[in-house]
Amino acid sequence: MGDDLRQKVRERYARAALSVGEEKDGGSCCGGGTACCGASGSEALEVDMACGVYSEAEKGELPRLAAEASLGCGNPVALATLSPGEVVLDLGSGGGIDVLLSARRVAPGGKAYGLDMTEEMLELARRNRVEAGVENAEFLKGEIESVPLPDEHVDVVISNCVINLSTDKERVIREAYRVLKPGGRFAVSDVVFLGEKSRLPEEVVRSVELWSGCVSGALEKGEYEALLAGAGFEQVAVEVTHTYPADQIPALSGEEAESLRAVPVASAFIRARKPQGR
Repeated sequence: MGDDLRQKVRERYARAALSVGEEKDGGSCCGGGTACCGASGSEALEVDMACGVYSEAEKGELPRLAAEASLGCGNPVALATLSPGEVVLDLGSGGGIDVLLSARRVAPGGKAYGLDMTEEMLELARRNRVEAGVENAEFLKGEIESVPLPDEHVDVVISNCVINLSTDKERVIREAYRVLKPGGRFAVSDVVFLGEKSRLPEEVVRSVELWSGCVSGALEKGEYEALLAGAGFEQVAVEVTHTYPADQIPALSGEEAESLRAVPVASAFIRARKPQGR
C-alpha cells in the first residue's frame, strides 16, 4: 500500500474506532445496513448474509461496540462454512466482529486471528474480545501485504471490504496463498467494478470513493479472478451480491451517472481454494 494512501486509510479507521457508539454517518462500505443493499421484505432476507447485514442472533453473540464498528460490505463468516478445529485469518479485522464470530464457530480446537494496521481498531477489538469472553481469538498488528504468520498456518482467509484499499493487491493475494494450508479456502467480501474501470471519468471514480468510503483502487471482476488464478488458486468464483444504482450516489451529473451504469460498482463474495499438495 502506498504510504500516502496507507496513512489516509489508517486515519479514517482510527476515527471510526474512536467514534464507535456515537451516531453513525453512513461510513460503511455499503452505506449502512439493508438500505445499502436496496432490499426490503423477502428480498432483504435473501441478501442479509451477502450485504453486510448481520443477523440479530449474530449481533447477540457479541458486544454492542463490535457490531457498531463494522465497516464491511458483506458477511464473510456466514458464507465461509467454518468448522470446529479450523484456523481463520481475517485481513483488516477492524473492531473484530468477523474474528469473534469466526472464533465461536471454530471452537472447540480452532482459532481466529485478526490482522489490522490501525492501533485504535486493535485496541477496540481486544476490548471486544475480553467483553465477549472469547479466548480463541488473537489480534495482530500488521499490514495485509505482509502477514505476520508462518507458511501454511491457516485453513481459511476471510476479509470484509479491505483488500480493495491496498495498492499492492497482487501481494495481498500471494500472502493469503502463502499462509493457507493446502486445500485452504479464500472467502472474502469486497467491492468490484463490473466492467472496465478505465472507461469511467476520474470525477466519477472520486464521487464513488467519497460515497462508499472503500472503492479506492477497487479491482474489476475479471482482474480479481486473474489475480487469484495467477497466485495459484483454483475454483475461483466472484459472485456479485449487490450492484449499487448510480442514482444512489450523490453529486453525479446525468452524464456521469450514465457512465457508471455502463461500469457499475458492486459488492461481491470472492471464493477460491488453494490446491491440495501445494
